[in-house]
Amino acid sequence: MSSDRALAAPRFVQAVLASPWTSRAARLALVGAYLQGGIVKLGDFPGAIAEQAHFGMTPPAFWAALTILVELGGAMLILTGRWLWLGAGILGVFTTLAALKANAFWTMQGSERFMAMNAFFEHIGLVGGFALAAIGAHRMEAGRA
Repeated sequence: MSSDRALAAPRFVQAVLASPWTSRAARLALVGAYLQGGIVKLGDFPGAIAEQAHFGMTPPAFWAALTILVELGGAMLILTGRWLWLGAGILGVFTTLAALKANAFWTMQGSERFMAMNAFFEHIGLVGGFALAAIGAHRMEAGRA
């Protein structure tokens, strides 16, 4: 028995992973917060502007509009699977920059630092998810070529 076979996933796991519905559900889970955020900001643009002003982004209306475009556009690229690598890259860069700006735990103390550090590393985990989504899409595309 080869060592590769000993590490193979059970058949039911292979079946779940091979299902196109699993990929769709995983992509929706990955971008759900960005869809929700973009839609809420679109529906409450003054609130989106206030959010950008809170983080010191000027001019805040420009950054609010760009954030909506990035959140909704990147999410749609990932959901449709069309140029998934681009959507993953856009949201990965956006998430990294947002984490650095909004969760600068290294400048904080006490419980504020604790909460910001957790949020920062959760966002970095999302960036890893975007990278894995792009890698998986690339491998699937390369397998079809």
